Amino acid sequence: MSTDNTIHHKRKTQSGTVHGKCMLSRRQFLLYSGGTAMAASTVSLGLFPGSAMATTARVVGYPRKLIAKLSELKDNVPVDFNYPDELINSSAMIVKMGGVQAGGGIGSRRDVVAYNYLCTHQGGPLQGRYFAEGPHRLLGQCPLHLTTYDLTRHGIVISGQAYESLPQVLLELDGDNIYAMGMMGLIFGRHKNLLES
Repeated sequence: MSTDNTIHHKRKTQSGTVHGKCMLSRRQFLLYSGGTAMAASTVSLGLFPGSAMATTARVVGYPRKLIAKLSELKDNVPVDFNYPDELINSSAMIVKMGGVQAGGGIGSRRDVVAYNYLCTHQGGPLQGRYFAEGPHRLLGQCPLHLTTYDLTRHGIVISGQAYESLPQVLLELDGDNIYAMGMMGLIFGRHKNLLES
């Protein structure tokens, strides 16, 4: 060992040659790495002065649209509608899932939910692909790459190529009337859900 706390190891190779190997102590390693990190952060702050600015949040006002009457919904029979507008990619469905509670569900059993009909992977159409058996309530498989979504858990992907949940339509129950109030998730093919007509 040397006096500067650097550890020297001698190691014999298979040929019998002795090599000296210098290693840092733990304290030296921490000091050097900490100094390097501090220097890097100082340089990055100097390169981008004032790049972090406070901004105010923009609240998006979705339209309130009557889409169904609770008393007219039949268990596990989807009803089609368009939301948030009548433009491309706005096709959606509302379904009463026969007493199976769901995230975002409304009604006394929290079993009424609504979702956009386009697969989030490549926009495959999901109309006519609602599946209900036992406690399972699914939408899919997408005809393009077989993605399937769980409607009881905010439309999460349970199989297939997609990696984003199905956009869920936020609902409000007012007496017997069901209103669409907003969207959770981005509709496939749009850069924002609310487009100008």
